[in-house]
Amino acid sequence: MKRGRVVMHRCVVAGVQATTADTTQSFGRHSHDMFGIGLVWRGAQRSASGRGPVEARAGDVITANPGEVHDGSPFDERGRAWRMLYFDPALVYEVARDLGAPTPASVEFERPVLRDDAFAACFEQAFADAAAMATGAARVHDEALGRETSLFALMARFVRTHTSMRQRMPVAESVAAASASIRRAKARIDDDPCAPVTLAALADEAGLSRFQLLRGFARDTGLPPHAYLIQRRIALARHLIERGASLADAAAGAGFADQSHMTRAFVRMLGVTPAQYASAVR
Repeated sequence: MKRGRVVMHRCVVAGVQATTADTTQSFGRHSHDMFGIGLVWRGAQRSASGRGPVEARAGDVITANPGEVHDGSPFDERGRAWRMLYFDPALVYEVARDLGAPTPASVEFERPVLRDDAFAACFEQAFADAAAMATGAARVHDEALGRETSLFALMARFVRTHTSMRQRMPVAESVAAASASIRRAKARIDDDPCAPVTLAALADEAGLSRFQLLRGFARDTGLPPHAYLIQRRIALARHLIERGASLADAAAGAGFADQSHMTRAFVRMLGVTPAQYASAVR
């Protein structure tokens, strides 16, 4: 008797899909037109793939290249459970080109099963962000910006460490030219930290790809765009609080979704709540 289910989520980042599965079902031979990467979190599975026989157990990372024919069945009647993220090849190739891949065809996963705890943790964060996007939890633009960042960070990590690109050094770039582009994106945040902003909008402002923007911004400012935006909003909120604004007005005036959102940001960055800050400066 088959049990369990497979759930496919819609992600607001175009070209990314999130899937969760907990099932005893055996799947026939098939392929996907996207790069797939996932984590088995319960049970075990065996399958045949274009890279040979596969056995994956709880804690293992599993991968699939576009067009790779594979199947899948559980080890026993208890089934198995996994989480998967699928990336449109165009997204992966964008990151790979920025890291020095000569042609898209040169990028593919080398192994169908990986044991890499640090990478698994990176995947879990990216999956949580993709799932939050899919369920509508990321309605605040700065939160969406952070979640996009974690998905691109995952792509960069697997391209660098687990594909045929891993031995290639990044292409040298003009740091001066890149820094000028990053200054334009940074100025957009500095000029109006309250305004909603997306990764795509910042990349357009800089004249860079999204991954180039992320890499260059962190290099030049020491922070990813999402963290920099939150820092600027906290600075503005502090200024408003010091001038006597109520906490609710400070949150709205600094671009936070609400007072609780501002409070979480204060505690993460300063270690105190806005109310504690107000008591100290008034």
